[in-house]
Amino acid sequence: MPDADRPQELPARLLTDPEMIDACRARDFARVFRLVKTRAGIYPSMIARRCDLTPSRVGEVIAGRRQLLHMDVVERIADGLRIPGHMLGLTRRAWETPQALATTERALPQTPGQGPGQQNAMSLPGADVDSILVLATRTSLNTATLAAFRSSIEDYWRRDDQHGGEALRPAIVGQLRYVVGLLKEIRSPSIQSGLYGIAAELARLTGWTYFDARQYDQARLYFTEALQLAKEIDDRQFMANVLACMSLQGTYQDKPADSLALVAAAQDQARSALDTTPRVLSMLSMREAFAHATLGNRESTHRAMKEAHRRFEQIRTSDPDPSWVTYFDETKLIVDTGIAHGRLGEAATAEPLIADALRREAHTNQRGRAFHSFWLARTQLDQGKLDQACHTATQALEPASAVASERVTSHLREFYDQLAPHRKEPVALAFEARLRELLPPVSGPLHP
Repeated sequence: MPDADRPQELPARLLTDPEMIDACRARDFARVFRLVKTRAGIYPSMIARRCDLTPSRVGEVIAGRRQLLHMDVVERIADGLRIPGHMLGLTRRAWETPQALATTERALPQTPGQGPGQQNAMSLPGADVDSILVLATRTSLNTATLAAFRSSIEDYWRRDDQHGGEALRPAIVGQLRYVVGLLKEIRSPSIQSGLYGIAAELARLTGWTYFDARQYDQARLYFTEALQLAKEIDDRQFMANVLACMSLQGTYQDKPADSLALVAAAQDQARSALDTTPRVLSMLSMREAFAHATLGNRESTHRAMKEAHRRFEQIRTSDPDPSWVTYFDETKLIVDTGIAHGRLGEAATAEPLIADALRREAHTNQRGRAFHSFWLARTQLDQGKLDQACHTATQALEPASAVASERVTSHLREFYDQLAPHRKEPVALAFEARLRELLPPVSGPLHP
């Protein structure tokens, strides 16, 4: 069926209208067709075309002279008019679940074959020629060059928050390999140390983009490379940071014991460094709380959260915080505390903390707002607050659709699964309608 002829999603207000719900439950298609016509602007001729019925048959149904009882016809009506299956006593239809919610950890992309754009690509110099040209035109590095590298890394992180890192990854990896190539030449100790630090940050950022895309094996490889680069210059704070990232990944992979071991190693590295700041120690204590919460260790989780807050209170404006930890501000401390309570099942304690953090959070951080909103919705649903939970989750859909993040999608999926017992409620139907609008379902014809 051409896209122009494919039905739009029925309005949420129609799908949640008690009259429509009752008509569908009774399979009273005379009423269903009349409501679809008056409330959605889909006229009988269009109903016939979308449901693979004859116009005269639709007219007879609306006039009450004919009933539609065969299951295959009922299924065609559900698919043609986009009426959720359970409303008509059917199993869930394939189009009801957005494609994004059916994904799992993704395999690495395969090398593409020759495509339409290959001819243009062939007119560009190869990677080996690029490398030769770089060698021929390289200028001596100085502190301004290092500052430019660091500025680009900060820009990558900012764009990652706004849009996700997948589209940025080729540029980040390219810059990483360029900087690693620079390390092969002998330079002054300060410049060489700065290059190692920049390469470590680029490797961690690359690992993070793979982690956010749920490509965990690749993430671990780059995190390991970041550790090795930081070890070359004995940057123990940064090594602690990378280990903390790997610990967080462990919680997503359902490997809480690994997560706890990694964050313990991170804390050991941080304590062995003379310049570790309270902000870094506070962040690490919160990662420890996540690991304990995933294991269900209530007392240990609370103790780690208390330590995180104690360390945070020791922060002074004069502290020489590394740039990579400045994101861990009061808002982040509050929301992470709420999430740790949520992981323990302490929804009533978690909800006001996450809600408070969301009010404070920058609107430019699309991923953070989506991520934290789904956590808030889950804590509300845990307390039986169905209307609030669906409202919160609906608000989260717009930032979720604006950022490419499989990690955010996994949290949406968890809320979606948690909503299963309530799917027939009007507020849940409205949420699903908005979900399908912003995150389209599997494409393709509605029926053969």
